[in-house]
Amino acid sequence: MLKQRLAPLAHRIERGIDRLRPRRAPERVAVDPYLGYATPEEIVLRGRVLSALRRTNPNPEASWWVNLRQMAQLFFTREVAEICVRVGEAEALSDEEGYFTLHLQRGDAAPGWVSFEAEVDRSEPVTLDARVAPADAPFGVISDIDDTVMKTGAYSLARNLWTSLTGNALTREIFPDAVELLKSFEEAGAPIYFVSSSPWNLHHFLRRIFDRANMPKAPIFLRDLGISDTQFISGTHGDHKGASIDVLMAAHPGLSFILIGDTGQHDPGVYLAAAERHPGRVRQVILREPGKGADARDMKDIRAIEALGIEVIHGVDFSMITQ
Repeated sequence: MLKQRLAPLAHRIERGIDRLRPRRAPERVAVDPYLGYATPEEIVLRGRVLSALRRTNPNPEASWWVNLRQMAQLFFTREVAEICVRVGEAEALSDEEGYFTLHLQRGDAAPGWVSFEAEVDRSEPVTLDARVAPADAPFGVISDIDDTVMKTGAYSLARNLWTSLTGNALTREIFPDAVELLKSFEEAGAPIYFVSSSPWNLHHFLRRIFDRANMPKAPIFLRDLGISDTQFISGTHGDHKGASIDVLMAAHPGLSFILIGDTGQHDPGVYLAAAERHPGRVRQVILREPGKGADARDMKDIRAIEALGIEVIHGVDFSMITQ
């Protein structure tokens, strides 16, 4: 692919610019903590080291221009590499984009949310949280965000950009039926995970929106928009979602999953590919149909999923689901 061929060149250019404009490492750094998860053997803690944290100051009466400026500021981050983050004997160094992943022995950690205080070079300690799924969970849930649980208009680039950049944490709309559905799954004992192609810069922003809507607390898998030696703007929407589903399937061997998404960004194709890669692991697919609804491509993929023996429930909202 063109993006893959461009990646090494773009990465070298980016690194060359950094060398021409050297920046002194900050005396103090900050950590943007991400919600982690667990495997049968490990607890995985995640976060990003930055020179400073950037947060919005939401006001329901703020103008679109104020919201736009605040949203833009979330992307003007300065990542800090080679910062050591430690929890007990486990440690990790932040990479060139500031990301770090800590792998702790799970031991006898009880199901639910667990917290760890991490020591960070050139920073105050930070608390990192992770969700430990119960061994007897009936199934897992992996849900998309845009136009699945949150009204975005991602099926239209112009609508998506306007909604995403001119709203704030108090004005973004969460679908009540999505909250109700995911709460019912949480009450049934299912671990829930969110997967989105939105950038990691929005992790805290999304958590604030979800908390305000009383959405179940769940780890979020977002997308790195940086340039690496192998990827140019971190692959495609479908590649990212598929890779995140693979990670979660591997983290929960033997557990089947309900996949929730929408037809606006052709999630049926992503979920079909996941079902083919993981035979017997997808128990159900639930799809919202925003905008003009499912097109011929979506319907073809839906029929292919059903041909695998997987139930697909789809409609304009989630009222068609009976618990």
